[in-house]
Amino acid sequence: MAKIIMMDASMTGSTEMMADAIGDYIKGAGHELVRKSFDFDAIDVQELLDYDGILIGSYTWDDDLPYEVEDFYEELDEVDLTGKLVGVFGSCDSFYDSYGAALETIAARIPTIGGTMYGEKLKVELEPNDEDIEHCKQFAAGFLEQLSKME
Repeated sequence: MAKIIMMDASMTGSTEMMADAIGDYIKGAGHELVRKSFDFDAIDVQELLDYDGILIGSYTWDDDLPYEVEDFYEELDEVDLTGKLVGVFGSCDSFYDSYGAALETIAARIPTIGGTMYGEKLKVELEPNDEDIEHCKQFAAGFLEQLSKME
């Protein structure tokens, strides 16, 4: 059984819907999941070291990180995530010049602090539909599979 932390920021509820689907899959597979919101919970980057896997969900505001995620992002320099698998997901909007810029920014930081990025970033156009929710479950299944190979 893996111990996983998932943190997310959602403006319209779309990234939260993705997090719900991913979290339900992980818990249904018998793993421990701690979920935090960038909006409401204190998140200490050192706490990430207590988990086997890390999932970060974020929407993109314009072409940048949402303000709720900025402090966490900056504090990542204070932690060494060597041996940790990190997955990134979120709701995106093709209206912006860069599709899912916040996810790209977060994903680019992970290898610089020793973390292993899980596959592709999971991006969904605006509110997830049934097919997108299925992709969230597949994302969670793949994340768990890769995590089991790292243990």
